Amino acid sequence: MIESITDYLVNIFQGSVPKELIIFIISMLPILELRGGMIAAKILGVSLGKAFVICYLGNIVPIPFILLFIRRIFRLLSKTKAGEKLVKKLESKSKKKEETVLRYKRVGLLALVAVPLPGTGGWTGALVAALMDLRMRSSLPIIALGVLIADTLMALISYGLLGIFIK
Repeated sequence: MIESITDYLVNIFQGSVPKELIIFIISMLPILELRGGMIAAKILGVSLGKAFVICYLGNIVPIPFILLFIRRIFRLLSKTKAGEKLVKKLESKSKKKEETVLRYKRVGLLALVAVPLPGTGGWTGALVAALMDLRMRSSLPIIALGVLIADTLMALISYGLLGIFIK
């Protein structure tokens, strides 16, 4: 699913927007995050080093805003029926992830962000941290490290470097 959405976005913007900006924007989006950004970078022929930095920065940019403002945004959204339904869905998904963070503390939050699978990532980690009332001072560095680990894993996967280690 991430591959097809990423491919669709690349096709829409390719030629009219610089490749680096496409990668940055995709890396900022929920669900896609740097997983999609790294795939887009490979499709667009961007070097690994450049892709690594752009994807990391794109994924990190929204995190402080989520940590600071998501509760207010949820309150505003909850004033409409559709918004309330969305908020309940996101809170419910977050509660399921919260158990891991409660059980394993910082390592649980790190794993939630670092494992590049659907339903994980910086957005999810920030949402869980914010809804658990974790302080930004303690959660942001953990999320930033998790995004770095996910970026490394996705670079290995997207650029075929995993083949070096697995024979």
